[in-house]
Amino acid sequence: MTAQAGKIRVAVYPGSFDPPTHGHLNIIERGAHVFDEVVVTIATNTSKKGVFTPEERMDLIRQLTKHLPNVRVEGFTGLLVDFMSKKDYHVVLRGIRTVQDFEYEFQMALSNKHLNPDIETVFMMTDAKYSHLSSSLIREIVMLGGSTKGMVPEIAEKALREKLSPKK
Repeated sequence: MTAQAGKIRVAVYPGSFDPPTHGHLNIIERGAHVFDEVVVTIATNTSKKGVFTPEERMDLIRQLTKHLPNVRVEGFTGLLVDFMSKKDYHVVLRGIRTVQDFEYEFQMALSNKHLNPDIETVFMMTDAKYSHLSSSLIREIVMLGGSTKGMVPEIAEKALREKLSPKK
């Protein structure tokens, strides 16, 4: 995709990524082919206690996307629309796995549009082989001593095991 009217088309892919899964990377990589730049934003969710700090998540995503020159990683707190307004970003990229995801993301997109009419949301279907993956499922598998091979990148699994594996 080429820039239109001198504007670089930037898509913001927000999330907690705790941990990043192959499903997340699927959306990032495909988004990097569609948009001039993808900014992965690590949200600090005040209602959730994360396994990884926002800085650790940003570091994991940077390691996992270093092969993609048009992907950047940033952190933010507060409303996504405020972050995007400050940076003059206008497109939110969201991955959809299930109908339930769509219902939730549809509400979020409408709320964001209400808060800032200049923001558009683009939905991208996750590759079917990753549609069952969620960060909470991955955390539970690791806490119970199971294998997440093929579900998360090796460096993410290793970091997660260091944090969550049952103590022997």
